[in-house]
Order: sequence, then C-alpha cells, then structure tokens
Amino acid sequence: MIEPLLPKPAATGRPRNNDRTVLNGIICVPVSGCGWSEMSKTCGDGSAANPRLRGWQEFGIWKKILGRAVKSAHKSGRIDLEKISIDSSSIPSKKGET
Repeated sequence: MIEPLLPKPAATGRPRNNDRTVLNGIICVPVSGCGWSEMSKTCGDGSAANPRLRGWQEFGIWKKILGRAVKSAHKSGRIDLEKISIDSSSIPSKKGET
C-alpha cells in the first residue's frame, strides 16, 4: 500500500537498504524504546533507518502514508471519519471538566 509513495532509489551509487527492512527499523525504535545505535539486527540497521526517517519526514511521506491508510480504512468500513480525530487538539475541551 505504501510502496508507491516512497521515493525511488537513485539510479547510481551504492544500493540502498530494503524499504521494508528500514520501515521495520523505524517502527522498532519507539516501540522498543531503544536508540538507533542499539537497534536489534532483526529490526534493521539504525544507521540506515534514521536518515531515511528524516528524509521521509522532509518530503511529507508520512502524511501521505497516513492519508492513504485513513482512506483505505474508511473505504473498507473500518473507521467512520465523523468519529475520529488524528490530533486531539482539534477537539475543544469542556470547561469545568477534569
């Protein structure tokens, strides 16, 4: 689902690490609480994952992935767009409630 959203590898130079492996590494860090240098080899290579994370942020890839995931879930009936909020700051707080 997200592969078409990812930048294509450069035609020249050293081949880059597999996108799926890098994505697993990017997800592994916040889930496990480890640092990039402490990543398990089963999660990939932190020296590849960290720069790719920053590059994908810079190019808006994460927003595109989120948009595609929401659209797919909505089309399949797994979410109701009238009842979700991606950013809780968009929901006004009720005065006097704790």
